[in-house]
Amino acid sequence: MSARNRELLAFIPVAVLVTAGFTAVFLVESDQIGNLSLIYGGYFLALCLAGHLFLRIRLPYADPYLFPLCALLAAVGLVMIFRINDTYAFKQATVFVIGLVLFILTVVFLRDYHALQRYRYLIATGGILLLAAPILPGLSHPVNGAYLQISIGGFNFQTAEFAKVCVIIFLASYLAEKRELLTVAARRVAGITLPPIKHFGPLLVVWGGAMVMLFAIRDLGSSLMFFGAFLALLYVATARFSYVLVGVVLFLVGSWLLVTHIAHVQDRVDIWQHTFDHNPCHLTAQELHRGEDCGLGQVQQSLFAQADGGLFGTGLGESLLQLTGPFAPHCTSPFPECGSILPAPHTDFIYAVIVSELGLFGGAGVVLIYALIAARGFKTAVMARDGFSKLLAAGLTAVFALQAFVIIGGVVDLIPLTGVTLPFISYGGSSVVANMVLLALLLMVSNDARRPPREPADPLDERGVVVP
Repeated sequence: MSARNRELLAFIPVAVLVTAGFTAVFLVESDQIGNLSLIYGGYFLALCLAGHLFLRIRLPYADPYLFPLCALLAAVGLVMIFRINDTYAFKQATVFVIGLVLFILTVVFLRDYHALQRYRYLIATGGILLLAAPILPGLSHPVNGAYLQISIGGFNFQTAEFAKVCVIIFLASYLAEKRELLTVAARRVAGITLPPIKHFGPLLVVWGGAMVMLFAIRDLGSSLMFFGAFLALLYVATARFSYVLVGVVLFLVGSWLLVTHIAHVQDRVDIWQHTFDHNPCHLTAQELHRGEDCGLGQVQQSLFAQADGGLFGTGLGESLLQLTGPFAPHCTSPFPECGSILPAPHTDFIYAVIVSELGLFGGAGVVLIYALIAARGFKTAVMARDGFSKLLAAGLTAVFALQAFVIIGGVVDLIPLTGVTLPFISYGGSSVVANMVLLALLLMVSNDARRPPREPADPLDERGVVVP
């Protein structure tokens, strides 16, 4: 069976799951089954088939499982967002269409992704400018003290989602060219191998500029994601574990400085270490009286919601998310912006809703999907035929997997909570569109890696004479 036929068959369980999910939500909300769930399922399947037909024509040798796995994540996200707010679900579906269009345009206009190597410094500059955009006057739109997005014409964009692709392209291109110099010209100092500054300097400047901007906008989740992807690419390019060791030490030192000098970061760490203490952030009596909790309540409610789900969950639409009756506050904004027991259930804490309604098995299934995408992405990197392709596939896969780890780890209290989106699942257009571009690049690398080699022309003519 060809790769594209396997991809087509993989969409069948995706369509069944999304239809069953919408049906379950309709049963809970209206106590009856209508044909609307079939319409939603058919609409989503039609979008997936459109993407499949495009891949069959333009990228016939690409990995057959990456696109269906990402579509499955998007289906889970649509069902969960529809369960929370049907208006948001319609907007998310519209964003998925926009992302699919941009996915197609990326493949059509970027005929050879190797051309990106020629513009690496321009791409890196664009990535840093994207990170700086949220702090520019007139564009800034701070949320909870962090400058994560810009506002243009009533639309909000998280620029870090697009910047991550730009930075990965630069790192892959630069390391593909300088990997031998970083390995051969390295020096040992105190038993630790260090790269030559002459060739490592430009890499540090661009990566350091990106990290400084991330700290300036207080996007700690993206900072961790970028740093992890940088170390992963550095190790893939040089096979020097000492580089990774030095990077981890620098990360620990930087983390200690941030925790001891920035109150916002210290609060996140204190909540992580003392989640069920009465006042881990050491708030004053006046601050406690005003109802401030430095974000402690949202982490506690997340853990309570997940514990309530047990192994098999309460069922789609059955968990208690909205305050009702005398407990409902006076809201000027629609649910879930106001009146939600679990803060931001459609964005930061959507994984807690999944575990609450689908149980531990459902949450583990989502983690397994991300793990399978990472496995297919790294397999693409192994199969790639040139250094840039290997590093690009490895970097895109690493940053995608790290983003999922950062937000899921924060929600389950494995690491301090940071505000990044859960790829393809969380509500938000920037994340979906940026990850569709990431997926397009990964499939282009996969298509090039899996393409069968061309057979050399036969140098003999029909008479057995060598053709000059």
